[in-house]
Amino acid sequence: MTDRLSLYDTTLRDGQQTQGVQFTATEKAEIAAMLDELGVDYIEGGWPGANPTDSEFFANPPRTRAVMTAFGMTRRAGRSAGNDDVLAAVLDARTPAVCLVGKTHDYHVREALGITLDENLETIGSSIAHVVAQGREAIFDAEHFFDGYAANPGYALACLRAAAEAGARWIVLCDTNGGTLPDRIGAVTAEVIAAGIPGARLGIHCHDDTGNAVAGSLAAIAAGARQVQGTLNGLGERCGNASLTTLIPNLLLKEPFRSTLSLGVGAEGLAALTRISRRLDEILNRVPDRAAPYVGASAFAHKAGLHASAILKAPQTYEHVDPALVGNARVIPMSNQAGQSNLRARLAGAGIAVEPGDPALARILSAVKAREDQGYAYDSAQASFELLARAELSQMPALFEVERYRVTVERRLNAIGRRISVSEAVVVVRIGDQRVMSVSDSVGETGEDAGPVNALWRALAKDLGPWQRSIDEMALTDFRVRIIGAGTDAVTRVTIHSADSRGAAWSTVGVSPNIVDASFEALVDAIRWKLIRDGAA
Repeated sequence: MTDRLSLYDTTLRDGQQTQGVQFTATEKAEIAAMLDELGVDYIEGGWPGANPTDSEFFANPPRTRAVMTAFGMTRRAGRSAGNDDVLAAVLDARTPAVCLVGKTHDYHVREALGITLDENLETIGSSIAHVVAQGREAIFDAEHFFDGYAANPGYALACLRAAAEAGARWIVLCDTNGGTLPDRIGAVTAEVIAAGIPGARLGIHCHDDTGNAVAGSLAAIAAGARQVQGTLNGLGERCGNASLTTLIPNLLLKEPFRSTLSLGVGAEGLAALTRISRRLDEILNRVPDRAAPYVGASAFAHKAGLHASAILKAPQTYEHVDPALVGNARVIPMSNQAGQSNLRARLAGAGIAVEPGDPALARILSAVKAREDQGYAYDSAQASFELLARAELSQMPALFEVERYRVTVERRLNAIGRRISVSEAVVVVRIGDQRVMSVSDSVGETGEDAGPVNALWRALAKDLGPWQRSIDEMALTDFRVRIIGAGTDAVTRVTIHSADSRGAAWSTVGVSPNIVDASFEALVDAIRWKLIRDGAA
């Protein structure tokens, strides 16, 4: 017999409090659809009336299997629940569930609210009762609960009882400042249950200020809490909230949770986790965290030769779960730490079969190590590594040859007297017997100059003859520059991340004392890899 654990997502509310994050109503609708696909039980859409975006979202909310929830606060002092316009705006969203946050720390009640402890208890109870009277499911977020319990456990528990007696379906213990460690969270949760608040009505909401939000959430669940709140990719105020992208696989794949709890997320939802995580980063225009548990690009990357050799024989030697379960994939990167096991595994993944003991393996390893001495980094530029290997194996097709290029940057006054920069590039390539010259600037639709690398990309991608269709569906998604060394010996390493409309993503690298040269090398590699993958050999 398993207990049902309820998953409550607050990406659209608490996640939007992340510095630098601001969703549009359209983006909120897309994220809500992803969360519904994943299988969460509640989607907290935002705070109606707090800002125009949230009001727009709730005016036409998406249809979801998950319970759409509006967030707000308990009524203000001096007003009844029925005459508080802020609370009324939350209820006007007409969501099936309403989550209200209220004070449970006596210090905050006296200093922040400026009311008596008894007045705060009445505020909590009347607000929750008003929500219930409207036919809505009421959820009470006990703000600063763990700090409040440490200072005055009797009063903190009284706040929970006020919400429970008023009809709250869920009472959520919030580690609002994120400073409580997991063992304490687990112990306090157990004490709350022992004091009469059933675990079946108890939730946990952790922030990550000590890096323990996931661990704290798991501790509360182990103690008996049956709702957990979190966000996709750990978005949230300050250091973020407990990451559902980590919590969900932990709960589904790890004991004791796997055998004692059931979730709304099934095998299909779990397999969509990596895709959903990365799509959120695309919406936010952020580079995904490579080291993110389960869903990061490096989560199942095995760089050391010893690891790669073992994992090819038995994956469980260095993989705690099958990466396919969460929609991710094993990566065998190439670097100066690699051995032939890494190399053969990486080549096999690229569809290149090489027999053990083939002399070409040693040549490829030597080339990798020599180039990394020059500043190249192939563990994060797998496409460039594949091209290098193909060249050593004499499997590099003659697609096109760059004969020359030129790029200029001009600083001048425009027609209205504004000083602007304009980058222009000329690229000459040979495709078979045909020579093609392409010219492009880097001025975008807004009239702003996007720089010399963008001009080079536009010129290079402008006309590649028979390969143009493949190039047209390609886009550059990220550009990173690092200076290697110091003084006159310094070189520039440029890593470019690319993607296409078919969902493929790849990375290439270039190194040169000249940043433009390094960028151009990475651009050419990106195009060559795309053409080879498309069968343009």
